[in-house]
Amino acid sequence: MSEQLLSIILTIITASTPLLLASMGELVAERSGVINLGVEGMMAVGAVSGFGAALLTGSPYLGVVAALVAGAALSLLFAFLTLTMVSNQVATGLALTLLGLGLAGLAGESFVGQPGVQLQKIHVPGLSDIPFLGPILFGQDLLVYAALIIAAGTSHVLFRTKAGLVIRAVGDSHQSAHALGYSVAGVRYLCVMFGGACAGLAGGYLSLAYTPQWVENMTAGRGWIALALVVFASWLPWRIVAGAYLFGTITVMGFALQAHGIGIPSQLLSALPYVVTILVLVVMSGNKALTRANTPACLGQPFVPDR
Repeated sequence: MSEQLLSIILTIITASTPLLLASMGELVAERSGVINLGVEGMMAVGAVSGFGAALLTGSPYLGVVAALVAGAALSLLFAFLTLTMVSNQVATGLALTLLGLGLAGLAGESFVGQPGVQLQKIHVPGLSDIPFLGPILFGQDLLVYAALIIAAGTSHVLFRTKAGLVIRAVGDSHQSAHALGYSVAGVRYLCVMFGGACAGLAGGYLSLAYTPQWVENMTAGRGWIALALVVFASWLPWRIVAGAYLFGTITVMGFALQAHGIGIPSQLLSALPYVVTILVLVVMSGNKALTRANTPACLGQPFVPDR
């Protein structure tokens, strides 16, 4: 029984990590006042770039770097269009998703069916061998720990540093931040690129650790769940951690129940995370006070200094 429970917990951690990475990056972007609906596309590009780099070099760590850079590069295109050219953020984000999925499918055509280079789990002598807790706490791969470090770092920077105060000020009142001498566009460029890098890492995790292979559309809507998680968490980092692991648990438990002989249609299991996402958004939209409490006031609003 303990072995089965351990296996379920480890699978939950693996399923939750890409959601945590992608939603944490989107949180920072939205805190600066930019809503980027292209998370799914950036994840797809990160997945194919990470897989391809690892396959060609034999190093999964170079694959991680490639995934990060690819996600950041695609987000830079989004930033140029929305912040410099002042295009509509929602429409541009949707276009970015389509572009990313298309590019990933084209670039990964030759990778289909090839065995990937897996990101190995870290083994800490002595600690990783502790029964039950050892594999959970000291036997994860690099990106699992990186996701938690990013979450802790994001929370610290946003709420305990001057840089975080500037980011939140730009998101809440870009005119006031500009009047105080801060570069609204510069802050938002950096935040959008951070979000893209995290989305790229999330995609890289899918192709390097979750399932070390390349399959077209392997992101399977996780980018949209990550967007919903930011709203679900009311734009607070530690709530995103809880939300990511909650959604990871929902995803895994359905299949665990099916494995134990409980007759649940596979189609329902596939749809379950998205059904829960819709329900969460409906509940959140009904609580106006909770939503308004932390929503960046300038979210999605363009800023041009001379207007």
